[in-house]
Parts: sequence; C-alpha cells; structure tokens
Amino acid sequence: MIETMTAPVQEPLASERKPIEHLSIICSKGTLDMAYPGLILANAARMSGIDATLFFTFWGLDIISEKTVDHLHVPTVGNPSMNIPTLLGGLPGMESLATLMMKKEMEKLDLPTVREMLEILSDSGAKIYACRMAMDMFGRTEKDLVPQVEEVITAMDFFDKSAGAQVLFI
Repeated sequence: MIETMTAPVQEPLASERKPIEHLSIICSKGTLDMAYPGLILANAARMSGIDATLFFTFWGLDIISEKTVDHLHVPTVGNPSMNIPTLLGGLPGMESLATLMMKKEMEKLDLPTVREMLEILSDSGAKIYACRMAMDMFGRTEKDLVPQVEEVITAMDFFDKSAGAQVLFI
C-alpha cells in the first residue's frame, strides 16, 4: 500500500481574506418561504456596504410581479421541511393554513412584507432585474412588474452586471 502525504489546508486568517464587495442572487422560486432568503441576504449585504444584485427568473418572477407579490404562499406538498405527509399537505386549505402560520410568525419578528423588502432594497441601492427569457416564456411585460425592477435583462446581461461578484442561486 502506498501512502501519500498531503499538507493540511490552511485557511487564510480573517485579516488576509478579501472582503466581499458584490453579491448577486438568482431568485428562481416564487413561494413565500423562498422569497425571503434572497431578500434578507441582499438586505444584509446592503447594510454591510456590499453591492447587491437580484435577478428574478422562472417562478421567481412571482416575487416581483404586481399580481402575485402580495399573495405568495407556502407550499405544503413536496416540501420536506413541512414534516407532514404529502397526502395531508394536499388537503384543501393546508397551503393557506401554512401560509397564515408563517405570516403570523413573521409579524411576531416584525419582518417587512415581500413588497416592503423590495422597496427597502431598491431604496438602499440594490439592483433588481427580471429575466428576459422567463418574461417572454410566461407572457409577462414590464407593466406586470413592481416599480422597483430596474430592467428586464438577459442571463448574459446578468453575468456582465455580476462581474467579480459572489453569485448565489436560490
């Protein structure tokens, strides 16, 4: 048997690490429980002086669409974190109940609504974009979007705007 020796990987000291200067987040899911991670991370970035870019694609467009932004829900079917059997999750009213419960918990924490988070982010200088391909695929126009959306752009445009950024996919 041949033994190989490898040196332990040493992480740089905190003082040697480069600070994050730009965070770009791809938001691809349009449920209430998936809207908040990207919005909260972008807000934390802005509060830390880090540039933040959000790109909403596929079902994530529901987060920035006027018709749906105030009506996002918590899915109960196919959500392993719900800890309820799929059959129960599919019963009428379960999704509404889960959504109501989550909204009550968010109120206790004084969390802003999704619409308010988008306003806060826009006011703080975060850049909010919608995906051109997803908009075309779902037949949406710029008139369908909340006013905080700066522009409808392509995926290639998003990568140009995210040059040098840490990119997260949610």
